[in-house]
Amino acid sequence: MGNTMVKSQLELVEQKLLISKESLNAFLNNTTITSLQHEQKEDLETYKLLLSSLRRLAVFCEEGLDACHVITHTEPFRKAAAEKTLYRIYHQCIEEFFNPKHDLWFEDSRSAYTGRNSIKYRFVPPTSISKLMVSLESDFQLMREELQFYETDYITKMKQSQ
Repeated sequence: MGNTMVKSQLELVEQKLLISKESLNAFLNNTTITSLQHEQKEDLETYKLLLSSLRRLAVFCEEGLDACHVITHTEPFRKAAAEKTLYRIYHQCIEEFFNPKHDLWFEDSRSAYTGRNSIKYRFVPPTSISKLMVSLESDFQLMREELQFYETDYITKMKQSQ
């Protein structure tokens, strides 16, 4: 891939990660387990794991955003570093969004055909969680479509260079 293509992908991902990080942090800074339980009665452990998963995602987004910022503001543009960063963002941020560590939600693969949101929960989520995830989903979906190439291409390049 050419430098301009990689740079434009990096800039797009940087914009989307900034929006996602701000949304996640705003939610996490204003939400408690008690407030979630007022919205929807659920087991305390479920809410602890839910907030933990969202904090983990927020950290990955912030780390990815920082890496994008450094690379996009460094001259000359370092294509190899950008590709490595995009690979890492794909595997940390995007995979964490669609397949979280604690397995409290999952992606319904049939949603692409129905036009509905793809995130399904293993419990009845509070409305605030549903709204947050819906607001984030389109950006993560767009980033995934842009970066799926890095899922296999970066590993292939690394193996060929050895």
